Amino acid sequence: MKYMLLVHHDEQVLKDLGEAELQKLRGESVQLANDIDANGKYVDAAPLQPASTATCIRVRDGKRLITDGPFAETREQLGGYFLVHADTPEEAIEMGAQIPGARIGTVEVRPVIKLPGLPKR
Repeated sequence: MKYMLLVHHDEQVLKDLGEAELQKLRGESVQLANDIDANGKYVDAAPLQPASTATCIRVRDGKRLITDGPFAETREQLGGYFLVHADTPEEAIEMGAQIPGARIGTVEVRPVIKLPGLPKR
């Protein structure tokens, strides 16, 4: 089964870390992705641009409403993701616990629904 490991963190914390520490965390994330890949469990991973670069789209009654950012009432924003294969929820949780972003934020582990008819990758 595929699991989405969603990395949430306070963007101010990243700014406060400084460039050297940020690059260290990103390097650890790249190494983790390679370790997961070596075990045949890797699908994809990437950090996201800041929430201020986001656009939200809603369609109601056939009309689009476009707003800037996902400005939810929370300090933590979605900052990146890992998409992995795991045999059990516990295995997905173990992978999520290894993500460096878990040390400065939260990693949400969610099973992905297999939807028939989607393109295969």
